[in-house]
Amino acid sequence: MLKKHPFLQSWITKNMNALLFCILGIVLFSFYVPSLSFEYRSGQWVLLGSMFAASLVLYFYTFQIPPEGSKQSMDSAVYLACLFIFGTSAALGLLFLSSLLFALIERKVSWWKHLTNFSIYAIMICGAGAVFSGLGGQLGQLQNKHLLSYVGALIVYFALNVLCIGIYYYMADRSRIAVMLRGLLQESALVYTCILILSLVLTILIENNGVTGLILFLGISIFLSHLFKKLFDMYLQLQERAIRDQRTGLYNHSYFENLLEHEIRLARSAGTPLSLAMIDIDDFKRFNDHFGHLEGDKLLGLVGSILKEEAKQAGITASRYGGEEFTLLMPGYTEQEALVFVNRLRKKVNDTPFAGAEILPHACLSFSAGISGYHIDIHDKSMLVLQADQALYDAKKQGKNVAYIYGSSFPLEQEIEIAQDVRDIEQLLNLFLYKDINTFKHSKRVFRYAMDISLLLKLDPHTRKQFVLGALIHDIGKLEIPWEILNKQDKLTPNEWEAVRKHVNWGKEMAITNDKFKELAPYIELHHERFDGTGYPHGYKGAEIPVLCRMLTIIDSFDAMTSERPYQSTKSVQEAVMELRRCSGTQFDPELAGLFIEYIEGKSGLGTGGEELPN
Repeated sequence: MLKKHPFLQSWITKNMNALLFCILGIVLFSFYVPSLSFEYRSGQWVLLGSMFAASLVLYFYTFQIPPEGSKQSMDSAVYLACLFIFGTSAALGLLFLSSLLFALIERKVSWWKHLTNFSIYAIMICGAGAVFSGLGGQLGQLQNKHLLSYVGALIVYFALNVLCIGIYYYMADRSRIAVMLRGLLQESALVYTCILILSLVLTILIENNGVTGLILFLGISIFLSHLFKKLFDMYLQLQERAIRDQRTGLYNHSYFENLLEHEIRLARSAGTPLSLAMIDIDDFKRFNDHFGHLEGDKLLGLVGSILKEEAKQAGITASRYGGEEFTLLMPGYTEQEALVFVNRLRKKVNDTPFAGAEILPHACLSFSAGISGYHIDIHDKSMLVLQADQALYDAKKQGKNVAYIYGSSFPLEQEIEIAQDVRDIEQLLNLFLYKDINTFKHSKRVFRYAMDISLLLKLDPHTRKQFVLGALIHDIGKLEIPWEILNKQDKLTPNEWEAVRKHVNWGKEMAITNDKFKELAPYIELHHERFDGTGYPHGYKGAEIPVLCRMLTIIDSFDAMTSERPYQSTKSVQEAVMELRRCSGTQFDPELAGLFIEYIEGKSGLGTGGEELPN
């Protein structure tokens, strides 16, 4: 059975958060309500009744504002005007009656949602009332000499609103808090400012014109509510266009990039699986060249509609990556579960008739797909995309109309590719022959160690290829280190050591500029990370460091100890083994260190008469 993204933890967090608001709101309400006075003149009772009716009318003229799922109405202006004219207790009483009636009218909405909404309003009213009184505000007619008290009350009312919404969203999804606040402060600031100013306008109208002023305010508020509704409908349409691909109706590349980063954070924090599939329509160029771009666009639209429908049903996100490439972002799916889904999707595309498909090699519509899964040692979204793209490339090589998981390919082809790529890398390493012969020889020895270890670990062909090539090229960044530092016989200064440490960053940059060597970047960048988190350049710890990078660290360190280096004394094999044991669990992964020690003891002939080490 296909899994969906788990929301249980989020649901529990949201409801606990709502409970806190409810407790605080009820406590504040209970504190102010006993001071509520019922000794009003008949005209004041009419005004209060009219304000109650106005709040009910405005409640049904709500409109959507950012962030997503947040709604607003003009009723806040009524509560604030009631606060300025009759006091905090009266405003809370008006709020209570309105909320009670809303709950009776909208019974389909959960009672705790009504209670939470009432509590947040109560918190804002109490806060605004406290500031209004504290700054010397006088009830009744708006007075210019107390203008500061009105401004302070409005600012606090708005600030408490933002704070309550911010806390709610922070507890529900911390990764989106920045986006939420930006939307609240930028896109919604005009609405809030308008509502707060209208509360002062209503105060003046009621004090000077009574019910007539309230009716006039109600007409203006309904008009503005309708206007804001239209405005934010347009905003949502523009926002939707900005994240949608117009030709297929799927999400676009930019949206996918942002969502991928978000889902990786969620998978890391929750420890849940996440898979990415990259899809490429087979022989699309042939179809386009034969029938023209208009028919090609129709084909893209058809495939996009199938992906959109299937993705919606499965709770995943389909996007157009570019050209005839698409992505499926699958939170909650392991790589194997993703493979099952993609193959089912591929069969549906195969079985979908489309005019002209008979000219294609498979005589039907088809696509190839590459799948990669998130693991704790993936720190960059580009690495997940790169792995899926590599798997897609492997799928294409196997005849197309097939889906591959990253790392699965055929041994013979891999051996041929390794030989060719080794020759390419050795052309780069030859530059060390004039600059630092020791680094050249060290890289070749580490490569030979890695070849042996890859067999010992029984790596799949693709992973073995990446590991041994990564071992060969891991020090390529040292080409950027000045000659006098690389060949210095004395102890390096702190500044010189800093230059040496930068070789991992320089090497990574060199690798990612070549499509053939992009996947080798982690071996270059991370082979000086330490198991206890004290390494460089990032200070990753334990499982955060890819397992084969941890093994490369051991191999690299062992060869560095047993070969001549300008910044380190030479140790015997036995001394180096003792050092590996001593640093096991701190610098080195203890399990991998034990495996390498067992290998090296057999290889070096320590008490066994085995083979010689590489030289």
